[in-house]
Amino acid sequence: MDLAFDRQHIWHPYTSTLTPLTCYPVTHADGVFIYLEDGKALVDGMSSWWSAIHGYNHPRLNAAAHQQIDKMSHVMFGGITHQPAIEVCQRLLSLVPNNLEHVFLADSGSVAVEVSLKMALQYWHAKGEQRPKFLTLRHGYHGDTFAAMSVTDPDNSMHTLYKGFLPEHLFAKSPNTGFWEAWDERDIEDFRHQLTENHRQIAAVILEPIVQGAGGMRIYHPEFLRQVRALCDEFGVLLILDEIATGFGRTGKLFACEHANIQPDILCVGKALTSGYMTLSAALTTKEVADTVCGGEAGCFMHGPTFMGNPLACAVASASLSLIEEGHWQQQVKQIELGFAERLPLLNRYPQVKATRWLGAIGVVETHQPVNMEVIQALFVQHGVWIRPFGRLIYMMPPFISEPQHLDQLIQAVEAALQSPECFLSDAD
Repeated sequence: MDLAFDRQHIWHPYTSTLTPLTCYPVTHADGVFIYLEDGKALVDGMSSWWSAIHGYNHPRLNAAAHQQIDKMSHVMFGGITHQPAIEVCQRLLSLVPNNLEHVFLADSGSVAVEVSLKMALQYWHAKGEQRPKFLTLRHGYHGDTFAAMSVTDPDNSMHTLYKGFLPEHLFAKSPNTGFWEAWDERDIEDFRHQLTENHRQIAAVILEPIVQGAGGMRIYHPEFLRQVRALCDEFGVLLILDEIATGFGRTGKLFACEHANIQPDILCVGKALTSGYMTLSAALTTKEVADTVCGGEAGCFMHGPTFMGNPLACAVASASLSLIEEGHWQQQVKQIELGFAERLPLLNRYPQVKATRWLGAIGVVETHQPVNMEVIQALFVQHGVWIRPFGRLIYMMPPFISEPQHLDQLIQAVEAALQSPECFLSDAD
């Protein structure tokens, strides 16, 4: 591969053109392995940013893609429908909370969030109210497009430099009670206060249920989510759940909201929807929300992506959801969770470790110092794993098909990093 061209001209995510980081050339992937150009196999600990839950080169997903591309790769969704879209929406509605009846297909997770926010604003407009604000949580993350950034923590996220340009919304304190800890009633106080004082301005609450992802990999108590649902009902505010990272089994439940036994008014899904094969997402909502939106001045929902309902993506997503329906993911995720529960606490003995936490197929090591990305990435590759940390977080979200030996290799690599001071930046840096 022409890596010199890549380094000089291709702008990779969250990297600098002034000091580009090393990129490792991948030729193919299979199962839980990513293969580099030199033949080295890396155990994937990231599921390609949490999406490839069934692993790579899956025969059933490959077959779905091959069969569909011979028919049509894309047609516009305006005024046209097709079997892949119908089938994927049927499967989605059979899996999500049963109050959700309408599916709006979108391109990516960020776009699904944009759709959900527009849906909530248009809902209140149709009811004759102007509600311009959203209430969300500190340490949250909802995507990189403008509306999604506006409900991402403006002070504790990668989007702080956009503060002042984005719409300003309301942020409540994130819960401090961990998933496995005794519930602390004080955790809900600030959220309750924000809703009490501002509910007439708030179109919806939006949050990541149970696990706050890129904003800090924080795993919080289900009781917080239960009380959020109750408060939204009390004050007549819509609840949007962003399950783009947590959906389709990642937390040990099919959807993270099931840990609290609640249902949202709008649900955003993406990432694992196609198991990483194609970009596809969806915003699902209730009949009451959909009918109210469409009963307003516009007479329809005012959004329509060019690639909405892409047949190729829908066909692969449907095949991926059929694997989910078979239920093997439940034992697979439980096995991964048990591995994390057994091995991660042992890493607390290292001075660099601030905390470890886990839930389902999510394992997190939080460190006192930020990682030196170039150095720690090279060490992980040397140890035959692919883990992409950020800031003070070394986290793993492996494919569900990972076996105990794959998990062992991932955790051993993390331990090797914790034993290597050069993998972390000093305060002077």
